[in-house]
Amino acid sequence: RGDTVPRRRPPGSEMSRGLTLLLLPLALLAAPAQAEGGTAAAEEVKIEVLHLPEACSPKSKKGDLLNAHYDGFLASDGSKFYCSRTQNEGHPKWFVLGVGQVIKGLDIAMMNMCPGEKRKVIIPPSLAYGQQGYAQGKIPPNATLIFEIELYAVNKGPRSVEAFNQIDKDSDKKLSEDEISQYLKEEFARDGKKRHPSVHDEILADIFKKNDHDGDGFISAKEYNVYQHDEL
Repeated sequence: RGDTVPRRRPPGSEMSRGLTLLLLPLALLAAPAQAEGGTAAAEEVKIEVLHLPEACSPKSKKGDLLNAHYDGFLASDGSKFYCSRTQNEGHPKWFVLGVGQVIKGLDIAMMNMCPGEKRKVIIPPSLAYGQQGYAQGKIPPNATLIFEIELYAVNKGPRSVEAFNQIDKDSDKKLSEDEISQYLKEEFARDGKKRHPSVHDEILADIFKKNDHDGDGFISAKEYNVYQHDEL
């Protein structure tokens, strides 16, 4: 599946595929974040700004929900191995920045980027697919990658304070099963897609299994806000 090339892992089950952007605050609760790299790693990504809008705001940060198109090329011969415009009927890709939904080099390369900005970035193997490469994506071992990126939107991500407060109806700084269940019902209704009733229960159970770390029946602000860039 071509749309998996810039990602570390392929799309998940029907639960993750079927949810709309409106459900991302909860769908991505079930996706644990990966650790950020250090400054040395960031210096290894070469960034060339091809276009910078006159009004460059907001700028992307870890945890933001981005919408972008990008083409991927092998630095060795310039051959294109990926084009987001040929996937998903040509729609730009949505992903959360800085949590491992794309390769490490792209997470680094798209920080502090604003809507309308275009970049050309060079990503070394250590921040892409390393010594193993990615045969399915036609990426050989130890390949340096080049991406041309056009960013369309920077939105508050699913772990933002706004998302938490939207679900936390009683403002007690923790999410109960009833609150999350009600939020799911509202978003399913707004989405309008037909789903088997069991999907609601499966998502609800999965959210608590992967996020209620102390087993108290609630998802606390600390358990929810993994990005740690905002204050509740």
